[in-house]
Amino acid sequence: MSAPRHAARRRVIAFDNRGVGASGGSTPDTIETMARDAVLFIRRLVRKVILAGTGPAGGPGIDKVTALTLRDILKGFLTRKDPKQFLFFTDTEHGRREAHAFLERLKERTDRRDKAISLRSFRAQPKAIHRWGLQPPADLSRIRQPVLVANGESDRTVPSENTLDLAARLPQGELVPLYPDAGHGGIFQFHDEFVARALAFLEARPDA
Repeated sequence: MSAPRHAARRRVIAFDNRGVGASGGSTPDTIETMARDAVLFIRRLVRKVILAGTGPAGGPGIDKVTALTLRDILKGFLTRKDPKQFLFFTDTEHGRREAHAFLERLKERTDRRDKAISLRSFRAQPKAIHRWGLQPPADLSRIRQPVLVANGESDRTVPSENTLDLAARLPQGELVPLYPDAGHGGIFQFHDEFVARALAFLEARPDA
């Protein structure tokens, strides 16, 4: 939901992986293949990077994403609630209120909406993330661009400790203080604060 706010001041290109949203093809089942697709798309364009709700290869708990996702989807089915409430937000009064607000904001866009994810893509993505969590750590010291890293303090999907590790291992990593009482959807929950921080990061001069 932050894209329209970014678009007011920056050119925004929304990129979907193969087989997801408006992109054709089949969704890869490894992070490396997804990354190669992204590299082909953005080569020679990247000056700065913003990473949200993610972690490095081999990060603790990342390999549990499949079981957690299936459990939350089943919970959503049994309670007749959108599983995004459980996947992205904390199970507190505040978290549930923020989840409801987020789900309502999703209804604001009525035209050119993303297609529902296919079963094939749904199966490929958790498989890729599971493998990513089992791999040995990668050398991130070669990434020389400034990188802004953000997440909620209680991310269950990609445990928040991975966000701290990611920012620390990037030579020019800049950590947004973890959003309180927020999970994997921290930037959705704190969208106003995140957009302001992201725009300031993108617009800052290299020597600032």
